Order: sequence, then C-alpha cells, then structure tokens
Amino acid sequence: MQLSGFRLRERADVYERLMRLDKPIGILLLLWPTLWGLWLSALGRPDWLVVWIFILGTVLMRSAGCVINDLADRDFDPHVARTRDRPLAAGRISGREALWLFLALVGCAAALVLPLRSWLLAGLCLVALFLAASYPFTKRFLAIPQAYLGVAFGFGIPMAYAAQLGSVPGEAWCLLLANVFWAIAYDTEYAMVDRVDDLKIGIRTSAITFGRCDVAAVMLCYAMALVLIGGIGHTLGLGGVFYAGLAVAAGIAGYHFTLIRERDPQSCFKAFRHNNWFGASVFAGIALDFLLGGVING
Repeated sequence: MQLSGFRLRERADVYERLMRLDKPIGILLLLWPTLWGLWLSALGRPDWLVVWIFILGTVLMRSAGCVINDLADRDFDPHVARTRDRPLAAGRISGREALWLFLALVGCAAALVLPLRSWLLAGLCLVALFLAASYPFTKRFLAIPQAYLGVAFGFGIPMAYAAQLGSVPGEAWCLLLANVFWAIAYDTEYAMVDRVDDLKIGIRTSAITFGRCDVAAVMLCYAMALVLIGGIGHTLGLGGVFYAGLAVAAGIAGYHFTLIRERDPQSCFKAFRHNNWFGASVFAGIALDFLLGGVING
C-alpha cells in the first residue's frame, strides 16, 4: 500500500512538471490578456461565472499547451540545457501517456464552456485548440514563431468578447494584436536564454531572427503593445487611472531593458519572468479605472 502511494505521488509529480504547474508564469501570461478582454468587453462589470470559467480554462489550456509542446519537442529538448530534464525528454513519461493527458485536459476545458451555450464561443474554442496544438511546430519554419504564440496566448480575448457580448468587435482584434506585440517582447527575452542551443539544433526564434537588433526589437514591441492598449482605452473613454497603469507597465518595460541589454542569459530569463507585472499593471489600470469611475458616477 505504501509503495502504491509512493508511485502515485511520483506520477502526480511527473504530471505536474509536464504541465508546468510548478512554474505558473505561463498561466499568468495567458491570464492577464484574458482578463483585459473580460473587463473591457463588460465595461468593468464582467459576469463572474464567465470570469471563473475563463480562469479555470486558462489553467487547463496552458497545461495542455505545455504537454503538446513537450511532445513536439521531445527530440530537441534533450539537447538544450534548460529543457533536458523535462519529463518527456528525460524518459520519465511515454509519448502515448502524454497524449492521453493532453486530450483529457482539452476535454475538461471544452466542458467548461458548455454552460455558456454559445455557438460562436464554441467555434472560437476550436480555433484556440488548433492554435495551442500547432504552435510548437511553428518553430520549424516561422522566422518569428513568437508572433504565432501571441495569437495563441491571447485568443482568450476574442473568446471573452464572444462570451459576454455574443460578438467579436474590432476592439477585440486590436487588443489581440497588442498581445501579439507583448508576446514577441517577452518570448524574445525567453529565446535569448537558449539562443546558442537553438542555433545548434536548428530551431527558429525571434532572438535569432532579430540578431543584433534583438534588444531594440523587444523595446519596440513593448511600445507598440502599450500604444494599442492606450488607443482602446481612449476610445472607451477611460481616464487617468488607466493611463497610470500603462505608465507603470512602461516603467517595467524600461527596467527590462536594463536586464537584457547585455544579453546575459540569467538576466534575460529574469526579464521574461518579470512580465507578470507588466500584464498585472495593465489590468490594474483597466479594472481600477472602471471601478473608481463607477463609484464616482454611481
């Protein structure tokens, strides 16, 4: 019985590492743009059932994305210092078992949206699934696969609008574009960590494509993301608190410049992980502006 319990705990640990539940930064990078979309589409008053469904869905889909990513990269990961100890790369789990885990996670995520009874949302869920499943393979042929990642990581935005409005206006796609620029920025920082190994094994990344212009490209992408988000806020008539949130996010981006300008791998990884605060600052500005505006006007 004790041996069986130990094996169960060991297997649970392998699944946790495969889904990266021990590294929640990826969940947060999916969650913040989803929350932007939920609050903006509802003008600061989202349906809380929808909010909780999307939070749980984000955890499940990010976990599924990690599993399919490691399945796609199982022949590459053993040759990269940072990834060689991942469960699939280290042979601690089989490809078939990982595939069944991926399907189970996707099935649970799909079941979550059934109570919302929206054919538009169901169709967008299928697109989101395709994006999550296909992203790992884009590193074979796209010069900047981080742009594709930005679409995949930000697809909760049009889904949020569909869930609350029953439609996806241009505003949602503009916000998704902002997320694409943000994703290129933070995932280029991430790719700068593995640049040497990626060149050896033939993986394509924005860090390699941008070359010596990598730092400038990262900062430009941060700027474009903030400009687009700012434009949406201006259109919706958001006020000073919203722009204060963007100013804090801009300051965080400036701090990242000090971390990545020497291209030290550890500092670049620190900048990548710090992007949680960029997304949080933007969301805080959106949510607080709506909240304070509602208090003043109400």
